[in-house]
Amino acid sequence: MRQAGNRSPITERYPAQVFVPMIDSLAVFVGGYFAHYIRFGTFDVHERFMTGMILISVFVVMANFIDDAYVRWRTTRLSTILFRLVGVWLIVTLIATSIIYLAEASVRYSRLWLGMTMAFSLVLAGGFRVAVMLALKSARAKGMNLRGVFLVGPGQNLLNVGNSMRNTPGEGFAISGVQRLNDKPSQAFLDCLSRRVEASGAREVWLCLPLDMGSTVRQIVHALRHQTVEVRFIPEFGEIQLLNHQISEVAGRFAIDLSVTPMVETARFIKRAEDIFLGLLFFLLSLPVCLLIALTLKIQSPGPVLFKQYRMGINGKQFKVYKFRSMEVHEEGSGQVTQARRGDPRVTKFGAFLRRTSLDELPQFYNVLQGRMSIVGPRPHALAHNEQYKELVESYMKRHKVKPGMTGWAQVNGFRGETDTLEKMERRVEHDLWYINNWSLWLDLRIIFLTIFKGFINKNAY
Repeated sequence: MRQAGNRSPITERYPAQVFVPMIDSLAVFVGGYFAHYIRFGTFDVHERFMTGMILISVFVVMANFIDDAYVRWRTTRLSTILFRLVGVWLIVTLIATSIIYLAEASVRYSRLWLGMTMAFSLVLAGGFRVAVMLALKSARAKGMNLRGVFLVGPGQNLLNVGNSMRNTPGEGFAISGVQRLNDKPSQAFLDCLSRRVEASGAREVWLCLPLDMGSTVRQIVHALRHQTVEVRFIPEFGEIQLLNHQISEVAGRFAIDLSVTPMVETARFIKRAEDIFLGLLFFLLSLPVCLLIALTLKIQSPGPVLFKQYRMGINGKQFKVYKFRSMEVHEEGSGQVTQARRGDPRVTKFGAFLRRTSLDELPQFYNVLQGRMSIVGPRPHALAHNEQYKELVESYMKRHKVKPGMTGWAQVNGFRGETDTLEKMERRVEHDLWYINNWSLWLDLRIIFLTIFKGFINKNAY
């Protein structure tokens, strides 16, 4: 494990909130001058364009500070930093455009100049962030720019946290000292811990304690009250299955979210916009195929074209899911749902083809446009199966914290079709929860891509 020196890391001596605003302002001016040259053929910028660049740079810096985009770079992913940057630039572009329109100054300012200024400056500011983050990652991999951490807790917890630090070298944390603690600490232990932390030169103390030792946190914080180290509580949750766990503030109090949906605020808007845009696109593209399937079903076997069945949606709300009928019309006992098996006599020949190629799922694009399903998410199971497996798989019902999907992470990883063993269902739920915990627009697009190229036809679908 890497060791940290006593000298402050360069990112603390020159924090991002000090010099990055200057870089962003410089990017706006460089982009503005370059845009002016392309638009007017000269670097001799008129005073009104200079005023525009000053205002744009001020808005950019203010928006970044409001969005906290200049802090916590050490523990923030580069993709998140760039996403925030694009958001800030879009907002500033809208503000600048609105000011020009309201001030009736569109004749005096070139819209092409404004667009190119924002585009060029965004590329420059984003390129600077990429270069800085890559340089810091390289430096930290070589043992430079490290922030010392003193770990306190049971041995296994310390090992788990140490492994996590080793797996995220780009964050630049290194162990300055370790103190094992398995029981309630004595005063002698606390005094020794205080001396060891001070001697280690650590910048932070991480309390890696299980939840049942939470009362110990106050004792350790009190023992370290005369030092300037930052103290973090990193709880060990044991066997608790977490879902989108994070720290939030509710009713004026800090809360550790153990099991909450990630589809709130911006994420919910992005997810719904994705479903409407892609759902409508795929729905229109599939209409000719749907009409051909419906006609074939009518000719080949008696019965309705569509199969309708209630399934459980987000937050446990039931909805009616639509599929093309792939079986002969039959009746089952009340509350009984028998999964299709290999060679199932109820499945028609054409229905077997539909199930094997997933074409029977096409009507669910209508469910997506209704807002009851998503293109990507955990597959909805029959209500009877929910009742069965919620007692057998501890975290089974956490799947319903998001909208069910037409395809999902479990499906593109081979967990599709019949779940004839408990292990198969456990693995499917495990993949569903991983998807919920790691959701992003890019993950959805990746799953859709994998579904198109390898997910439609599957040996487990029959």
